Order: sequence, then C-alpha cells, then structure tokens
Amino acid sequence: MTPITTHNPICPTNYPIQSGQADVSALATTLGLLPAPSDPLSSLSPTLQPLVSAALDGHLPDDTTAQTLTHSTPQDLPALCRTAAILRDQGHGNTVTFSPKVFIPLTQLCRDFCGYCTFRQSPSQTDRLYMTPDQAVEVASAGQRLGCTEALFTLGERPEQRYPQAKQWLAGRGFRTTLDYLGHVSTRVLDKTTLLPHANPGTMSRREMSGLKPLNTSMGVMMEVLSPRLTLPGMPHHRAPSKYPAVRLKTLDIAGQLKVLFTTGILIGIGETRQERIDTLLAIRHSHQTYGHVQEVIIQNFRAKPATDMSSHPDASTLDLLWTVAVARLILGPHMSIQVPPNLSASDYPIYLLAGINDWGGVSPLTIDYVNPEAPWPSLADLHRHTAALGFNLKPRLPVYPRYILDESDFLPQPIRERALSLADSDGYVKGGIQRYVRTNTASSSSL
Repeated sequence: MTPITTHNPICPTNYPIQSGQADVSALATTLGLLPAPSDPLSSLSPTLQPLVSAALDGHLPDDTTAQTLTHSTPQDLPALCRTAAILRDQGHGNTVTFSPKVFIPLTQLCRDFCGYCTFRQSPSQTDRLYMTPDQAVEVASAGQRLGCTEALFTLGERPEQRYPQAKQWLAGRGFRTTLDYLGHVSTRVLDKTTLLPHANPGTMSRREMSGLKPLNTSMGVMMEVLSPRLTLPGMPHHRAPSKYPAVRLKTLDIAGQLKVLFTTGILIGIGETRQERIDTLLAIRHSHQTYGHVQEVIIQNFRAKPATDMSSHPDASTLDLLWTVAVARLILGPHMSIQVPPNLSASDYPIYLLAGINDWGGVSPLTIDYVNPEAPWPSLADLHRHTAALGFNLKPRLPVYPRYILDESDFLPQPIRERALSLADSDGYVKGGIQRYVRTNTASSSSL
C-alpha cells in the first residue's frame, strides 16, 4: 500500500503542541481555548463570520456554505470551538453522558481488508471462529453485575462470503448467515440478562435489519469517510467492498426507513480531505433530517497499528480532531449527540468538551476495546473527575437516548421500550446516576 497523505491539515506540521501533552488546561490555554473567547465572531476570518453568526442564530449552514469551513486557519480554531460549545450548551446544557457497556466481539472474521484494521482475523489466526451463545451471555452477565446496561455486539462483515470455515460453522448450527446468528445470540442476551443489545454488524439489507430490529435497542454503522477516492488502489478501502460510499449510505437510509435508532460517525486521519469530511457529515445530516433516526455521531481519530498497511501513517492530531468536532457541531446543530471516544485520546480527551461534544460513548468497566486493544478505557472515576473539572455533569445513559424513551418511543419495539423504561430514571438516564459507579464524595475512588 502506498503512503497516504492527509490533505488540508489544520496546522503546519511543526506546530508546537502535541497530542501527548498531559496538562489539558495548559494545552487548552496554549491553543486559545481557555479562557473561552467572549465574542467568537471578532476573531474569525471574514469568510467564516456569516456562517458562524447564522449558526448562533439557529440556522444550520447549507451544503454550499458548509464548504467554507475548509478554509479555516489555526487562528480560527478557538472561535470555532467556542461557537460549537455554545451550540452544545443550547442543546444539552451541562450534561455529558456515557454508556456503561460490555463489548462482545461475536466474530472477528471479516470479508473486508481495511488498511488500518487489526480487529479482523482470518480462520488461520484464531482458534475461535465465533463466540458461542453461552460465552456471550457470560460476558453480558458479568457486565450486568457491574452495572452495565449495553451489550455492544461488534463483528466482522459477512465472513461466510469469504471463508468456507465460517459458512460451515454457521451451517452446522442451523444458521445461514452471520447476521442470522447475531439475532439468535441477541435473543439469548435479552432472555438471560437485563442488558440492551446494540448491534454494530456492518452493512445490512432491509430484510436483515428488519430481522434484527425487534432484538436491538439500536444499531450502528460508521460512515467513516464517504469518498470513492479512498477505495482506489493504494488507499485504505481498496479491498473493502462494504466501505463503498453508496453501500454505507444505503444502510443508513434503510435504518431511517425502518425507524431503527442509529449510531454512525466518521473516522479522520486516513487520507481524506477536509471537504470529504464535511461531505460525509452533510450526508449524515441529510439522512437524519429525512428520518430522525440518528442518535449520535462519533468523531473518531485514526491511530496507527502495527502489522497493518498504515502502520507508519501518522495518527490524527489533537488539532485536527478539535477542528472536526467543532465543524461537526456547526453542521449537525445543537441537539445532535456528538461523541469522541476517550480511550483514543487518553492524554487529552477532556479538551474535546471545549469543542462541543456531549457524550463519551460506550465505556466498559469489564471488557477491552477489541477494535483498539492498545487503548484502555479510562476508569469511570477518572472520566467523572475530568468531566466535572470543566463544569459538566456526567450521567450514565442507556444505548437509547432519553428523548427516544420518553418522547419518541415509536422508534422502539414495545418489549425493548419496556426494558429501557425499567432501567431508566424519570429523566431517561440510568437509574442511580453516576453514584452507581463512582463514589462522588471521593473523586479518586470507584464503586466498581
């Protein structure tokens, strides 16, 4: 694979701030994020002022106007982040959420070969082609004892289409496809535990998603970057047919048509341009405006991993991630939940609160992040402490956001809604709040 160059970096490569800097307050001060600019408009480039002024007045940028954000400079970053934080406060106040979860890697076999992935395995690399139902239930039950409410099923894309061993394993147990088996295991977790399944199985047809809907609170597929250019030879998605933009978008729209609550997002730093990021965010916005089904958008930063085609590719920088988070808030508006995974920015993750996020995503007290096994989760005590230090109230949530439990319940099958209501307090968050996981009178200790 040829080296990939990220276009339009947010700052010169010799900018003095590095992602590994430990003092987040010092980093934020150096970047001009603290103290927050009192008037974001005054320090913006003239080309950006109309867009930001309109956003503060409640008007999202149209597709053409949004492209002006590609021209922002490092000097514009503090004002963009401040604007994004103001919009976040309009939609979410000072509440920041996370989902206490277990990660269940049902299978790591995958038909795709992405240039950055270490999650996928071939049959020759593993002694376990699939987790058994009992193994999945065992993990979910252990998570339940620790207060988890989400069972995240992550799996490779349609391995039975590439590997005869996968097809034979499934057939020997009465299943035609991996997604059929996912439905069976989801049922077992629902029957044996109180957890709510959230499936992240890759692209799906209407029939496949319809079959999984009664068994899942929500589902998800990352858009990553909707760029045909990244599927060309030498690019990260060249050998990954499920990453073709039309296929990803079709899955997103099918979810909306079926009223399936959905998680999606973008992956930055894999060779995309700023314009391609914005185009992807606009596509997500268009689908959500049409169907109202996108619960949250993840802004995930690339991290190079050994033994991959992109092992020598530079990680996405803090500055680039800050820019993308702020732009996502400007494009998606005050009410969308926007998330940055804290384990992928372990040394400085609180800084993204200053750029407009309101959610940390799923955090597990039990299982590792199998997609990024080198990146441990922060402890829930540390997550609470760092979030509170910037003036935010950390709340555990279910894999369905409160508004969809309390106000827009037609997205949930009735048995799933009843379970969600049994786990939620009157505001739609996890019963018991953060005190269920962290002794808040001593910030350094955790009840887990």
